[in-house]
Amino acid sequence: MANSYLWIKTFHIVLITSWFAGLFYLPRIFVNLADEKNPEANTRLLGMADRLFRFMTILAIPAVVLGLILWLYFGIGAGDLWMHAKLGFVVLVIGYHHACLILLKKFRAGLNTKSGVWYRWFNEVPVILLVIIVALVIFKP
Repeated sequence: MANSYLWIKTFHIVLITSWFAGLFYLPRIFVNLADEKNPEANTRLLGMADRLFRFMTILAIPAVVLGLILWLYFGIGAGDLWMHAKLGFVVLVIGYHHACLILLKKFRAGLNTKSGVWYRWFNEVPVILLVIIVALVIFKP
């Protein structure tokens, strides 16, 4: 049982790390898409964004499922205030992931109205969320 717990925790951390790598990079592609005037480059960047979003989603689903297993089956943080706060921020991360999908659909449809500067600021959101989540897990306030 202890061994399976450690493997689940290991894969959860690896999947979360990989998912966040995508959440950090996709908005950088959006910055380039917002600023790009060359149609060929735009098509290439859209393809990159599409593939990255699909891969991020493939990583996000088992990351969330393994986190739920750690919480509900192994009792990590069960009943603790820090875990409820962490889960609230995880919901915000999932919302951010969904917001990326909405923005990607707007780029695909040629309906983007936001600037590269806006996307640079948007790119800071997952960094802030990750710092808060990690701090909650480490300090367990």
